Amino acid sequence: MRVLFLIQGWERPSSRYRVLQYLPYLEKEGVQAKVTTYPKGIGRYIKLCREVGNYDVIFLQRKRLNALFLQLLRTRAKGMVYDFDDAVMYRDSNASSPYSRTRQRKFIRTIKASDHIIAGNSFLRDQAQRYNDRVTVIPTAINMKRYTIKNYEKAVKITIGWIGSSSTLPYLIDIKAVFEELDKKYRNLELKIICNTFFDCENIQVIKKVWNQEEEIEDLKSLDIGVMPLKDDPWSWGKCGLKKIQYYGVGIPVVCTPVGANRDVVQDGVNGFWAMSHEEWVEKLSILVEDPLLRQEMGMTGRGLVEESFSVQACAPKLCHVLEEVALVESRPEKSFSKSRA
Repeated sequence: MRVLFLIQGWERPSSRYRVLQYLPYLEKEGVQAKVTTYPKGIGRYIKLCREVGNYDVIFLQRKRLNALFLQLLRTRAKGMVYDFDDAVMYRDSNASSPYSRTRQRKFIRTIKASDHIIAGNSFLRDQAQRYNDRVTVIPTAINMKRYTIKNYEKAVKITIGWIGSSSTLPYLIDIKAVFEELDKKYRNLELKIICNTFFDCENIQVIKKVWNQEEEIEDLKSLDIGVMPLKDDPWSWGKCGLKKIQYYGVGIPVVCTPVGANRDVVQDGVNGFWAMSHEEWVEKLSILVEDPLLRQEMGMTGRGLVEESFSVQACAPKLCHVLEEVALVESRPEKSFSKSRA
């Protein structure tokens, strides 16, 4: 089986976690994979369209295509899979309104044109199933061979940590007052931000660590509690929550906003806590600050969940099955394209 993967970028987290890390497994299963970024310029698009017939499956990662290129690709592709791990049909949380007709139209067009959809969580699955019933949920996963358990020996400082990109840092800034209040209650706290952009707090010590792929696991293991705040909006509902999976990968508990996939992964009081209001964030973090055994117990419970459902080892067979299923279909109904109506 020959598969052409079109990705957004070699260093993009979504490309690394949803395509690139699966290549060794797919190769062992006999998949001949070629990976390339989306073309830039009409000439490269035309060249790509001429080549797609050489592959059994074309895998589109996240990008919603314009009508002309989608039609050209669909006409020549034997089978097509669309994978997405964000609410790409909405604007992000920083926009004045999440709703966009253009985004919706492109999304619907791409979903209808594809032979199978891979959605990162149940909310995204429900969005796709309005227009295509061939949808499989494969969460964003981590390779458990890379993630080892943190050392739980008692430390002088308790580190509350967050890992992410600059685009999601505003979610952490929104609960800045929580950390300031906690610092007044406990004198042994620090906040560690693993990112390429940072902010300061007036009271609590902030450890600023520039994200580095080679040091990522050790940085995560230096944390005692992981946090994942979000807004309660359509863009956040589509978040697949890689950071909470990473926290669990090294065996630390999570406190999160219970929206979207966070509700599916974090069980309140079992492997972490939910928090919506300022008071709830302070309360739930305080419980974990004061109880090191509970931190370890919840972290290990979370790790067990990741091994079972959110690891490359668990998800790779599902991905391979989808590709095989699409490649085996010999005839497909004609797809309909329209720039004015999806």
